[in-house]
Amino acid sequence: MQPVTIYTSPMCPYCWRALGLLKKKSVSFKEINVGMSAKRRAEMIQRSGGITSVPQIFIGDHHVGGCDEMMALERGGRLDDLLDDSSGGSLDGSLAG
Repeated sequence: MQPVTIYTSPMCPYCWRALGLLKKKSVSFKEINVGMSAKRRAEMIQRSGGITSVPQIFIGDHHVGGCDEMMALERGGRLDDLLDDSSGGSLDGSLAG
């Protein structure tokens, strides 16, 4: 199983939705709250290629994107493959399909 990191903030319904899916799938994850930490927010922005919105989700070193992108992977039946991918690579270069 690939390590999952999710950058969140406390009052974000998209964060809650993304966390809910990960919990429902029994995926272990590291949650990083960027709500009160300029250092953590800067880290998230750097890792995500300049994206400032939360959540930002990473599976291994792969940047999934936000909640909508993760939900699209789930609907398309590709999230489990990415979580289980031992190489940490992308799925044919396209997430949302």
